[in-house]
Amino acid sequence: MIEHHVRVHPSADRLAREEQLAWKLAEVATATGAPEADSAAMAVNRVIDNASVAVASLLRRPVAVARAQAVAHGASAPGASVFGSAERVSPEWAAWANGTAVRELDFHDTYLAADYAHPGDTIPPLLAVAQHTGRSGADLLRGIVAAYEVHVALVRGICLHAHRIDHVAHLSAATACGLGALLRLDTGTVYQAVQQAVHTTTATRQSRKGEISSWKAFAPAFAGKAAVEAVDRAMRGETSPSPVYEGEDGFLAWMLDGPEAAYTVLLPGPDEPRRAILDTYTKEYSAEYQAQAVIDLARRLREKAGPLEKVRSVVLHTSHHTHHVIGSGASDPQKYDPTASRETLDHSVPYILAVALEDGVWHHERSYAPERARRPRTVALWQKITTVEDPEWTRRYHHPEPEQRAFGGRVVITLEDGTVLEDELAVADAHPAGARPFGRQQYADKFRTLAEGLVAPAATGRFLDTAERLAGLSPAGLDGLFPVVDAGAVAAYDAALPKGLF
Repeated sequence: MIEHHVRVHPSADRLAREEQLAWKLAEVATATGAPEADSAAMAVNRVIDNASVAVASLLRRPVAVARAQAVAHGASAPGASVFGSAERVSPEWAAWANGTAVRELDFHDTYLAADYAHPGDTIPPLLAVAQHTGRSGADLLRGIVAAYEVHVALVRGICLHAHRIDHVAHLSAATACGLGALLRLDTGTVYQAVQQAVHTTTATRQSRKGEISSWKAFAPAFAGKAAVEAVDRAMRGETSPSPVYEGEDGFLAWMLDGPEAAYTVLLPGPDEPRRAILDTYTKEYSAEYQAQAVIDLARRLREKAGPLEKVRSVVLHTSHHTHHVIGSGASDPQKYDPTASRETLDHSVPYILAVALEDGVWHHERSYAPERARRPRTVALWQKITTVEDPEWTRRYHHPEPEQRAFGGRVVITLEDGTVLEDELAVADAHPAGARPFGRQQYADKFRTLAEGLVAPAATGRFLDTAERLAGLSPAGLDGLFPVVDAGAVAAYDAALPKGLF
């Protein structure tokens, strides 16, 4: 790996573009070749994973709204497919609709380091452009692996959340790079696209604070759509704000650490294999990733705890990130509000821990149902749960070796009679270092479970077979990555939506 040192430069420095981070990212993209077998296999897993959660969210309002907006923007042939629709649309709008569907349930892959990431959010725009431009499955795989490589590098090297900047700024850069690899664009074109994408998708983290709205699902889709448009513009010879990261009025100077900002981003050399996708991990449960191990831990503790009415307090000792983002350290009263939105509850580890202790299972719909959140005994237990930051868990969260990182914590339950029960879990059971890591079978089972009722068994089989053959798919074969769903159920749901401008 090559260390790229990034700092702010005054305009008078005339920083050569070859020394700029955006150029270095573009070089990673344009030098990406056919992925190694294990990286390609993991990319197939993530295509299956994305389709699983997209299908499961088709009858949810934000996804239906995004789908309706996309369908209003049809394209001349060939266009791109939209989950839940037979229509072909312009690729940037397919990226919008499919990106929202993938993100809505907070149920696909993750990477956590200096910042947060859902690198699977790069796949919808890549697939849309691959369809529209007649690229093959091998081209799509190359683009996915390149996008993951860039996304993971940025998340390792540059922290956005410390400055309350939403993580989609890294997503847009990674997507532009993935598109460059997919289309085999030259480095200069990808460089310009990265700069426009980053410049137009820098937003605050208010979308993940307080009463969290449906924009949480739309935000990555917006970044993907912006990246597609940035690539189109750059391909036409247009330039972008430069240097977008290092400029004296740029991203680092005014959005992050200020004029003295300095970061180190590790990037692979031209001939190094692109393996960052193997450091990422998916979710077994529909909840913020730092809650995955907590759900497994709650399932383990519930039998030991006995009647939960006798619990005096529950304290989760965990990392800085977990405590301040989804725990009581966020100081968001909404995280304890029984009337809060689903988006808020899936970012409330006190709520998640309460329900998991009571039920011993987690369901992407039933666990968030309003009647479930308002159950009096659940509310009573929920109010007894707090989190605290433990420096040791923070250290483990940031461990330099991926296999040593810990995203869980230690739960201490104190009963009314003074009895103390405690247990800890470093990573979720489904994590690559967990008790039962996800493999191809688990990804396929996740699809079957989430698609039940909307995708017929025969269509499920066809989709899984197509996905597993991704490396050899022709351009027309990419259509098979959109499973055939119950069109009547989708149409009936869509018909009830209010109308907008389009």
